[in-house]
Amino acid sequence: MRIELATAPGSPERPNEDWASGTLPASGQGGVLVLLDGVTPPRGDDGCVHSVPWFTARLGGALVELSGSRPDLTLTEILAAAISRTADAHRVTCDLSHVRTPQATVTLARWSGHRIEYLVLSDSVLLLESRDGAVQAVLDDRLNRLPPGSLASNEIADATVRNKEGGFFTAAADPSAASRAVTGSTPAAGVRAFAALTDGAARWTEVFGEGDWAGALGLLRKAGPQGLIDRVRELELADAEAGRVRLGRAKTHDDATALLVELG
Repeated sequence: MRIELATAPGSPERPNEDWASGTLPASGQGGVLVLLDGVTPPRGDDGCVHSVPWFTARLGGALVELSGSRPDLTLTEILAAAISRTADAHRVTCDLSHVRTPQATVTLARWSGHRIEYLVLSDSVLLLESRDGAVQAVLDDRLNRLPPGSLASNEIADATVRNKEGGFFTAAADPSAASRAVTGSTPAAGVRAFAALTDGAARWTEVFGEGDWAGALGLLRKAGPQGLIDRVRELELADAEAGRVRLGRAKTHDDATALLVELG
């Protein structure tokens, strides 16, 4: 088994708000993958005294610990418990009812010698490669299904769809958001590899159309997660130099993280 990950901030002037971990138990059987993409609040207005990296580190650590120590819980239950634990850590000092309270997308996988369980909440992606080379993308596409103009820098417009019925959901302070995640499981024997990408890394496919999801996983295997991120940065710079802003690019660069697990 091999686990490889890479991450890069969108700007050297801002902290990287992604958080990733790939862990293996001492027994060597199975493991846990956690990938979070923190949501940057406009103008730093989120009702919280803590930073987004503080939140993703807290939530990510809780997800790793609970996924490894509580095999009796489903991934949905684990995410709900991790959200509650993280909220309890700052509800005294912060306004957790604020629509922009620190939050993150979540990609979570837990595997044993028998099964792979997975969960995706919001716009990161999990790729599963079968033994015959077919690649399945596990996506939560609620953001893509929103009417044009639903998301904007205007706080009022954003508040109508963020963590609301008919909108999209992230891991913030309400543990019930966990029930909105896309979940599933598959026999481990049928999977050769899987990967997780934040949307900053998934731009290779979703924004620039350099290849499909099978191509993205192939690039991860050939060049590694850092190689995929480097290629995304090249495409972003070429677009900026040409004066283009493609659909889905609110900024030239975004935090980008990729994690690859080869099961052998």
